Amino acid sequence: MTLNERIIADMKAAMKSGDQLRLETLRTLRAHLIELTKRGDEKPITPDDELAVLSAAMKKRKEAIDLYRQGGREELARKEEEEFRIITEYLPKQLSTEEAAGIVAAVIQHVHASSAKDFGKVMSAAMKELKGKIDGKTVQELVKAQLTG
Repeated sequence: MTLNERIIADMKAAMKSGDQLRLETLRTLRAHLIELTKRGDEKPITPDDELAVLSAAMKKRKEAIDLYRQGGREELARKEEEEFRIITEYLPKQLSTEEAAGIVAAVIQHVHASSAKDFGKVMSAAMKELKGKIDGKTVQELVKAQLTG
């Protein structure tokens, strides 16, 4: 079952159960996926494309949560947190920071990195391994820490 098919099935279930927040969130995700299919080229949507849509939606929610909290709008922050939780259900299993650190260490050995000058090379290889499994900012911090420490 593709991501789009899974979202459609879950939208139907949300409609039947009356879960408006889930339904709205899934409609938004589906709209982004439809937008992706109409990008102008005839290439089919890849799992990486789908992952990019989900990651962008999650990043948007994280930023909104922070801004709402700074503005003292806790009720809106909780709504965004719930949307964030719904979106994470469609992502691959998320890795812990410790698991990601182990993968980053293996990547550093694999690309023979030895200093902070190799940051770009390590980041590129690490993100290929960890894409969608952990936040890119966390990967960046892990790579910096391991290359400088």
